[in-house]
Amino acid sequence: MSTIHSNKIPKLDNYEAIIFDLGGVIINLSYKKTEEAFKNLFGTDFSEIYSKQSQSDVFNKLETGHISEKQFVETLQNASSKTISHQEIISAWNAILLDIPKERIELLKKIGKQKRIFLLSNTNQIHKTAFDKITLESHQMNGLESLFENAYFSHLVGMRKPNKEIFDFVIQENKLNPQKTLFIDDSPQHIEGALLTGLNAFHLEVSTHSILDMV
Repeated sequence: MSTIHSNKIPKLDNYEAIIFDLGGVIINLSYKKTEEAFKNLFGTDFSEIYSKQSQSDVFNKLETGHISEKQFVETLQNASSKTISHQEIISAWNAILLDIPKERIELLKKIGKQKRIFLLSNTNQIHKTAFDKITLESHQMNGLESLFENAYFSHLVGMRKPNKEIFDFVIQENKLNPQKTLFIDDSPQHIEGALLTGLNAFHLEVSTHSILDMV
């Protein structure tokens, strides 16, 4: 039976495989910075359009690869009575991305030598280009993919969390035993999706803990 870990922090040693979320778990995020950046552009509270808990349709389509960067930008431009440039929207959208602490990179390298580890991220090509740049400039790595057995990005696989299908896809493609696999994410709705597949799941409260506490 699957287990959700809330107060008690599970130890990675107890599992054969670990599936890591990206945003909040590996790379630090600031939803507030993007909300403020869009508020400055649009003159409205951007949190009404996008938040950690919910997204309007344009963001869902971007994260599942159903619209391009150009279509995404044009949709937001058309939502405003102001003239907003393509780059202004890209910069505001990427404001959410902060740093990737070196300690987390080193931990993933260490765990990857001992366990099967995977990356499962709701993201989009705009953000992927940006965090690949952060990874290169800060850690001299061409993306994060080399740290994992397999890395899954929602915009490339056409599915996103918390939908059960993306978890089933990862489990089946890698022949994972859900009872011996741990999924780590900072969003409670994604934890609920993982539990439906029989995975063990841990909701990481990033305001108080990090994956460094799990070893």
